[in-house]
Amino acid sequence: MENVTLLDRRKFYINGEWVDPMSPNDADVINPSTEEVCAVISLGTNADADAAVAAAKAAFPSWSETSLDERVELLEKLLAVYKERWDEMGLAISQEMGAPIAMAKASQAGSGYGHLKAFIKALKQFEFERPLGDDNPGVAIVHEPIGVAALITPWNWPMNQVALKVAPALGVGCTVVLKPSEIAPLSSYLFAEMIDEAGFPAGVFNLVNGDGGGVGTHLTGHPDVDMVSFTGSTRAGILISKNAADTVKRVSLELGGKGANIIFADADEKAVERGVKRCFNNSGQSCNAPTRMLVERPIYEQAVATATAVAEQTAVNIAHHEGTHIGPVVSELQFNKIQALINSGIEEGASLKAGGPGLPEGHDRGYFVRPTVFADVTPEMEIAREEIFGPVLSIMPFDSEDEALAIANDTTYGLTNYVQTQDMERARRVARRLRSGMVELNGAGLGYGAPFGGYGQSGNGREGGEWGVEEFLEVKAISGWEPR
Repeated sequence: MENVTLLDRRKFYINGEWVDPMSPNDADVINPSTEEVCAVISLGTNADADAAVAAAKAAFPSWSETSLDERVELLEKLLAVYKERWDEMGLAISQEMGAPIAMAKASQAGSGYGHLKAFIKALKQFEFERPLGDDNPGVAIVHEPIGVAALITPWNWPMNQVALKVAPALGVGCTVVLKPSEIAPLSSYLFAEMIDEAGFPAGVFNLVNGDGGGVGTHLTGHPDVDMVSFTGSTRAGILISKNAADTVKRVSLELGGKGANIIFADADEKAVERGVKRCFNNSGQSCNAPTRMLVERPIYEQAVATATAVAEQTAVNIAHHEGTHIGPVVSELQFNKIQALINSGIEEGASLKAGGPGLPEGHDRGYFVRPTVFADVTPEMEIAREEIFGPVLSIMPFDSEDEALAIANDTTYGLTNYVQTQDMERARRVARRLRSGMVELNGAGLGYGAPFGGYGQSGNGREGGEWGVEEFLEVKAISGWEPR
């Protein structure tokens, strides 16, 4: 298995150049399939972050005054470079976070390309300047870039989140400092190479590796950072909000989830299978995973049997093997957390139907988790309340629509919920009553350009499409304006 171009990823991309860290602080990148080192990066210091912010601040005046056509042209060049290096991106993601190679190329790398393409379309259609209204054409509403944006991205869908932040930020005229997850930094390093190859001006895009407590904390409290866009855990999002408050900067957060999948008795025959596979996708490491399956009682026993069979048929294998299996979870820390929660489900009395603790058969190394199904789960159990972030499904029955909604909404999260029913009136009614930023009906995906984000402790703000563009803009009202 060849590594991605070079094992040495110690440099940072600051002010249009690859530079050495100011103080060496090596950190290993671990391939979760093998538990072996696949690359070495450097964890940056406050001084490295300061240099990146200074470069972004210096580049902002000229970049913000470029035309939309100029910025879109560069994004289109980036899109072309990304397409040429698509397979390379898939390999990087597969190595760093364990997505099976087929899935890494199609879904993981594909999501970065899809979001770049969708934002180019959204930017071309966005009204950056318009009159207040027909009755008041002399007041202009002008949208302007907010300034320097610190972008902090996670390891579970690395390019999905990088593209969701970088494309709209650069597209509207912001300059950025990207701090990817130190667990999965290889894809962002490759993305920085693509930015450089596309020819973006120096200082517009900067990359500094580091951990959350170091570079991340310094960026979120930095007086010259105008905005923070963060995707990750709710715990970290709370800390970022507090740290950013002293400088009253905008903070956009996409955090955890505990999605409910409400399956009514009239759901289509593939609803349960579809729900289990969606839960296990990416080894369960998706904030929008439908991890709570709520099943109407007349079909409950059959649903449990189907879910159990799907779990038992779900293959687990190392990431670089071709196939439709799921891979490992990202790290030893995540593996241990998931094992503890599986044991919690057993101890609290849930019925273990498939999987359970320990490594899957045939694996003695790597952070592999057995695809696990619990039935007879009750809403107060830890597995029904905590975001597990592994291939673990909790199934519980309900007797009425109101009861299903009460269970689904009984959570601090509110990211994505799911509804399965042939009755479209009921589907619409339930979707409106679910307290979440997104609802998917009968397996229909939301697609690129839809707003991604949640209610409650799932965060604030939205990513994707025109809503993602708005996140990086200030709104200015100007009176006495003569329309062009």
